Amino acid sequence: MKYFILLLFSSFFLQLANAQPYDASKVNKKAVQLYNQAIERAQDGNLTLAAGLLQQCIEIDKNYVDAYLSLAGVYGQLKNYKRSVEQYEIAFQKDPNYTIDYKLPYSIQLAGLGEFERALSAINELLEKKPPKNENSLKACMYRKGTYEFAIAYAKKNTNKDYVFSPVNMGANVNSAESEYLPSLTIDGSELIFTRRLGRVNEDFFFSRKLMNEWDKSKPIEGEVNTEQNEGGQNISQDGQILVFTGCNRADGFGSCDIYISYHTGNGWSPAVNLGGRINSDQWESQPCLSPDKQSLYFASRRNGGLGGSDIYVSQMQANGKWGEPQNLGPVINSAGDEQSPFLHADNQTLYFTSNFWQGYGETDAFYARRGPGGDWSVPVNLGYPINTINSEGSLFIAADGKTAYYSSDKSDSRGGMDIYSFELREDVRPYKTLWVRGQVFDKKTTKGLPSTVELIDLTTKLTVSKIQTDEEGKYLVTLPVGKDYAFNVNRKGYLFYSDNFSLLKNSPDSSYQKDIPLQPLEVNAAIVLHNVFFDVNRFELQPASQVELEKVIQLLKDNPTLRIEISGHTDNAGKPSDNITLSMNRAKAVISYLVSKGIQSARLVAKGFGETKPAAGNDTEEGRAKNRRTEMKVVGK
Repeated sequence: MKYFILLLFSSFFLQLANAQPYDASKVNKKAVQLYNQAIERAQDGNLTLAAGLLQQCIEIDKNYVDAYLSLAGVYGQLKNYKRSVEQYEIAFQKDPNYTIDYKLPYSIQLAGLGEFERALSAINELLEKKPPKNENSLKACMYRKGTYEFAIAYAKKNTNKDYVFSPVNMGANVNSAESEYLPSLTIDGSELIFTRRLGRVNEDFFFSRKLMNEWDKSKPIEGEVNTEQNEGGQNISQDGQILVFTGCNRADGFGSCDIYISYHTGNGWSPAVNLGGRINSDQWESQPCLSPDKQSLYFASRRNGGLGGSDIYVSQMQANGKWGEPQNLGPVINSAGDEQSPFLHADNQTLYFTSNFWQGYGETDAFYARRGPGGDWSVPVNLGYPINTINSEGSLFIAADGKTAYYSSDKSDSRGGMDIYSFELREDVRPYKTLWVRGQVFDKKTTKGLPSTVELIDLTTKLTVSKIQTDEEGKYLVTLPVGKDYAFNVNRKGYLFYSDNFSLLKNSPDSSYQKDIPLQPLEVNAAIVLHNVFFDVNRFELQPASQVELEKVIQLLKDNPTLRIEISGHTDNAGKPSDNITLSMNRAKAVISYLVSKGIQSARLVAKGFGETKPAAGNDTEEGRAKNRRTEMKVVGK
């Protein structure tokens, strides 16, 4: 016991000896000279040289507390949080009282390492022992305290023990010694477009194509978009045909920064066109993003009438091909702070953006919100650590698979400045996985491409998910978020509409669809299969999901008041032929009854039941039998 007490007292006096009050006047003069040089280098922005000089100070005088504190600050600016924490802790050990004010920056460095509980302990110690008298300093402490508490609570609610955040540099073919940022991809992931800062002055767009799972050497995009002026904040449409971006201080501008558009042509990208005074104001507009169907344009703006700072707006494409009046996304998304970098995923439902107002980890965080069936946005959700950190986070781009994310960072393996990285997004913050259909609409007789309307409808809610116009050659691309069943309709005046369905509620194939669509001129004997008319097995009552398709038939008949049609039912060869004839006739009559109930004259409608007598495919496979169980519509009079 006596030996134990002796050791205890020896340890106590040793701590007193090591914790003598720091006296700056006793610091080695040569070390002070080097320290002053280091501070000048740090003020000039040469942080690496400043760190080296401060190390020399410490080598000359091991008790130079100010040198440890300044070195910790320099490491913090270099984002070397581990070394910063180490230097702070040495300084704290040498004089806890002199260094107590530095518990705030120390806590920030701990948070940079993701050690939020230790960061909270440090800030609580400062508030308990020596709360700042300066009001702004006290506010800073309370702000950081709130961010640490948020981080701790978030971690408890979202364990995600198996998730590993491991960003991968996209390599020398994409990144260079310059800064690369704001990545954007086509929906098939084959083309990457990004901004590169050249010579710290000019910004131009570059692209890289994926060939055999490798990105080729990036080069300036072709055409006339890149100029001697700055081009930035770009977003490429999902089909790769439209580029929207930000241009600042241009002769044709309405404000400091405006939104421009360019179209892909046979000669590359067309000259940029200002989107005009409806989209652009006399204030700042930037960071545009097109919805996957190209019918909505999201962007950030500081225009008058917002909720404060920068807000996110959306403009809808009008029937005349012009953009409508931008609408503020409202107080669910926007705040008194800055909301920026909107990115609407290919699922057309999940919006990612940044905010410096909503509760987070500090400065600017990334959030997401989902659009409900009625069009309202959900409350924003923080993406969590380590996607969000104590620093300002930039924009994310998430591929159609819903899990591969791209962003820019100046990590330690950067080839110079900002580089583009990819990583796997945590499962709970992913958008919906999205497939897509692309193809061409054409005249069945002439094979000429037809500009048409392509519509995608959720069969459960009966709400339109996407409604797009093809290009002049009839080419289109429409996205299909998995987990739902869709009706797919193509319409053009003077033609029978085309219908199909995509059943993705239970099945999620890892592929896209190529679907070229022949439209039939509206003439006698023209016929289509009504793919979205549904019946239960051996029943002839229409399923509710059939209403989406039948409303198209009704609209066709209303648009063409002299048109007469035949509705025919068909079955496979299961069961008795006579029963199949009866079943098919009853199904055709059920469709006729629905049309009549909606105001269509019965004289314009004919019902036929053919049973199994007109198969569309063989009955030896389930796929063939499914094709034979169908409802058809045929024009019998004009």
